[in-house]
Amino acid sequence: MESTQPMYFDCRNISYHYPKSNIEIFKDLNCALSGPGFHGLFGPSGVGKSTLARIMAGEIKAAAGEISGEPFPKVLYSSNMERLPGWSSVGDHVAKVIPPKRIGRMEHLLSDFGLASCRKSRFSQLSLGQKNRINLIRYLLQDFDLLIMDESLANVDEAMRELIILKIKEMFPEKYFLYISHSVAEVSRFCDTILVLRTPHKTPQVVTVTGLNFQSGDSLNRSDLERTMLEIVHAA
Repeated sequence: MESTQPMYFDCRNISYHYPKSNIEIFKDLNCALSGPGFHGLFGPSGVGKSTLARIMAGEIKAAAGEISGEPFPKVLYSSNMERLPGWSSVGDHVAKVIPPKRIGRMEHLLSDFGLASCRKSRFSQLSLGQKNRINLIRYLLQDFDLLIMDESLANVDEAMRELIILKIKEMFPEKYFLYISHSVAEVSRFCDTILVLRTPHKTPQVVTVTGLNFQSGDSLNRSDLERTMLEIVHAA
């Protein structure tokens, strides 16, 4: 059975400084995801987006604060820096690390993500964009409540990124996603809510902006997109 979805996901009063440094990157940071869907995490380079994501996933322990959910969710963290082993084909590797009941879904995702011809290739033979798509499929086929996608579609062309995001929305409407991207247009268009992360001297450190939550079949209103982009840029 699929895992029960949390009704919310909260980070409360999170504080953190890097090891061997007394400079706090987060100080009493608060943010929340109040419902399933495709959410964004945006901010300037070096502000700590990946660090916050790893704290949410439990990979880094915050110096202070609390992460909670009801019930507590299973969180996975995916980044574009991960690499798969090279001793077997990518199709065989992914098939071995996912529940057997999802083999059929794996084949569909390989096809939908433009990777059907790569199934028998070794990871080292793929382009960077293909590697990132394969790695993302590996996570999408696991059990999770919240999947954090940290630049998971880097090196993937714009048309394919759009196709993949819309396909994820269609296939996993009950799941939570936190999408980290440097593209303000992308998070504005596709995300439901956007957590705008700012430096510690700004209060609050996270500002929530409502995105357009673009779905398959929707018509894009350029004025709405530009207004949302401006709101995000001003918040940052």
